[in-house]
Amino acid sequence: MKSLSTGFSATFADRNLQYTRPGGTSPTLSKVGFLLLDNFSLPCFTQALDVLVTANVIRPGSIRIHTFSHNHAEVMSDLSIPIRPDTPLTDIRLADLDLIIICGGLRSPRTVPVWINTLLLKLANLPITLGGLWNGAWYLGRAGLLDGYRCAIHPEQRLALSEGSPHASVTLDSLVLDRDRVTAATPAGAFQMMIKWLEKCAGRTLADAVIDLLDYDQSRIRSIETTHTKKLTGRLRELVKLMEANLEDPLDPVQLSRCVGLSRRQMERLFQGQLSTTPQKYYLELRITEARRLIQNSKSSLMDVALACGFVSSSHFSRNYSRLFGYPPSKELRYEL
Repeated sequence: MKSLSTGFSATFADRNLQYTRPGGTSPTLSKVGFLLLDNFSLPCFTQALDVLVTANVIRPGSIRIHTFSHNHAEVMSDLSIPIRPDTPLTDIRLADLDLIIICGGLRSPRTVPVWINTLLLKLANLPITLGGLWNGAWYLGRAGLLDGYRCAIHPEQRLALSEGSPHASVTLDSLVLDRDRVTAATPAGAFQMMIKWLEKCAGRTLADAVIDLLDYDQSRIRSIETTHTKKLTGRLRELVKLMEANLEDPLDPVQLSRCVGLSRRQMERLFQGQLSTTPQKYYLELRITEARRLIQNSKSSLMDVALACGFVSSSHFSRNYSRLFGYPPSKELRYEL
């Protein structure tokens, strides 16, 4: 299969890494555990869990996930939805983990039970990254495991943690990754924390692919602004939006340039200077990228997809698709609907 980077420009090479195909080397398996406390924040937990589950959809077998509770009992979340853990809390299971996250919540008790303190001190002697969601940092801090570390905790408990764990650096951030400690204070922070951890343990390609699927609007901004040192000017943003709004009936270069009050040559200079490509190539890659999304996520025929993305000839569509991806659209993966 042809490498995407040899066909797509930098912007669309990033965007088209979101789905992987069978084959290649086996993924490195990472093992993650979630310790659920009474009244834990279900939104925080699901945001973090969604990142890992989606990583397994994209690259099957990348992450093994376990949920724990004290005495393997069912745990009630802050939204009054009970969760039954899938794994007993035993030493042999814990020693096999790469990351364990303490899942707290607004109404999780601040009194730290002896069993949690004992467990955390035992974990601290193992090569395991320790994490906390919402007020999970409180339990790490009370066990002395945040001394010398930066951390994040929900605003309600920042002052309490600062006073109770004076050697911890309690930040105002929604997430913090500091060596072998990862903490998040909010559901959005939990999402970003797991993305950053995933990038660290499994690589940026997989982390970016998860963002592309779960946070599509932000992924489009990321793929443009982080790939290139310059931010897009207003005129170029207008041009990109025009292209995105006119996929089925593409505008020709003269129409595009006139819509934003530029000459064709000025438009070409904008694309070359800020995106290192031509308007025609950018437009084509945008349409092919959308075509791939439709093939993978709809029951539309290939001809219907081609027409929806501005290709009046199936042969022209197939030829351009094959040139950019290295295989024809008929060989693209379709996800069950």
